[in-house]
Amino acid sequence: MKPEQDGDLLEEDSPQENGVHTNQYSSISPPASPVAQDEPFSTYFEERVPIPDSENQLFSFRKLWAFTGPGFLMSIAYLDPGNIESDLQSGAAAGFKLLWVLLVSTIIGLLLQRLAARLGVVTGMHLAEVCNRQYSTVPRIILWLMVELAIIGSDMQEVIGCAIALNLLSVGRIPLWGGVLITITDTFVFLFLDKYGLRKLEAFFGFLITVMAVSFGYEYVLVKPDQGELLKGMFVPYCAGCGPVQLEQAVGIVGAVIMPHNIYLHSALVKSREVDRKNKKEVKEANKYFFIESTIALFVSFLINVFVVAVFAQAFYNKSNIEVNAECNATGSPHTDLFPLNNNTLEVDIYKGGIVLGCFFGPAALYIWAIGILAAGQSSTMTGTYSGQFVMEGFLNLRWSRFARVLLTRSIAITPTLLVAIFQDVQHLTGMNDFLNVLQSLQLPFALIPILTFTSLKSIMNDFANGLGWKISGGILILGVCAINMYFVIVYVTSLNSVVLYVLAALISVAYLAFVAYLAWHCLVALGVSCLDCCSRMQLGVSRHTDMYLLNDMDSNTLVDR
Repeated sequence: MKPEQDGDLLEEDSPQENGVHTNQYSSISPPASPVAQDEPFSTYFEERVPIPDSENQLFSFRKLWAFTGPGFLMSIAYLDPGNIESDLQSGAAAGFKLLWVLLVSTIIGLLLQRLAARLGVVTGMHLAEVCNRQYSTVPRIILWLMVELAIIGSDMQEVIGCAIALNLLSVGRIPLWGGVLITITDTFVFLFLDKYGLRKLEAFFGFLITVMAVSFGYEYVLVKPDQGELLKGMFVPYCAGCGPVQLEQAVGIVGAVIMPHNIYLHSALVKSREVDRKNKKEVKEANKYFFIESTIALFVSFLINVFVVAVFAQAFYNKSNIEVNAECNATGSPHTDLFPLNNNTLEVDIYKGGIVLGCFFGPAALYIWAIGILAAGQSSTMTGTYSGQFVMEGFLNLRWSRFARVLLTRSIAITPTLLVAIFQDVQHLTGMNDFLNVLQSLQLPFALIPILTFTSLKSIMNDFANGLGWKISGGILILGVCAINMYFVIVYVTSLNSVVLYVLAALISVAYLAFVAYLAWHCLVALGVSCLDCCSRMQLGVSRHTDMYLLNDMDSNTLVDR
């Protein structure tokens, strides 16, 4: 069969099943692992949640409940300690003026998560598995390394957040290095939770999100933000009187909200529901309910982020160090040395944020803040573990036990964090969050470009491939997000004031941009820019069918004779 002679390759010899038109790619199987299949292996998909029948119903709350879970696990990445720190800093630096940036970033995140969920539902494979089958060996290994860096960076933020929270809760009795060591053990304790069943595990994550909502909601009620200013900042896309500091903070919000490994995670989590991918109606229905669930989950995470921004915008916007020092002195706080006696504008992080809340609103505000930070850190522990496991399995066809996987990732994350905690102070430890946000910003193209590429290919997504509107808007969104994050990286690098680091950054940038250009080239061909397709045909030796240029045996049982 020659694709050139057939206007629509996917519709040839398409069987009818359950009264639905299907094709040879409707039941793509995940790649087989080199490990013996009868080997016991613990994974998130030991059980699949059945979906109840509801004939001829436009919407069913029972079905929505059955699909609820993956979106809330995904939303935890929008509530990790790095995001919380970005929230409080934007409130302290710009007041309510950047809330609209948070809103727009969350909406963009929702649209990108929609693409990730659709890929997992339609193909039955997550993004790392599709990358494994579509890209050649060298790009695949580079992609894997980049995503691993993002996961380790996120894990380090969780370690930092937990260590700081434990230090605050124990009134300094648990040193920072002790808190870092404690996170080693708590990770393995939480790993046993999934032995009690998938739905119970998802309920536990729901509990942690509730703890964050209650903790930061308490601070919100306590501070009583100006609701008029809050709504104005959320819905008026303007920042009056803002300068470079506020601009950098706005860019930091985008970088903190949209995280690369979360795209890989969400495309895998949706596989935990029983969906007959040969039945177009079921696939369409699953896409609808997963999108609704993701919308609800990200709305909840957005509200929690708004709580944090509003608290620091109302209480600490335009506050000077000397004002805070005087207030902490008056309340007998032992941390007055954190705030020098000058008129510089207050700069806060998740540690100093808790201290100033305690100085202005009492010890209860400090402890409840620390509980919220601890919940934020712990909730990202297992989602980071799952991300790492899915990425390793997908890119390398390598299946490790979850214990081994956590031991590797957490060891890499613990080592530099522990060294800083032992030999430096809390200022350096919280300052690592800026570097980690930059690190994850650099990895963003390695998730966003592949997800747009593969969801735009009809040979992979069939009738669920992105339409022209989604291709154009998706391309513009991803280009905008990547450009904003590159600006964030440039600002960070230029602030280092080191010629050696400038030269090193320039050399790394050449290789980095070359690889991004390679991915973008493939993406443009997938989007239909046929003038770029000649090189791909020369290199890959496939047909001229644009949708087929990346297709590398998506299903070994259904080979196409070329």
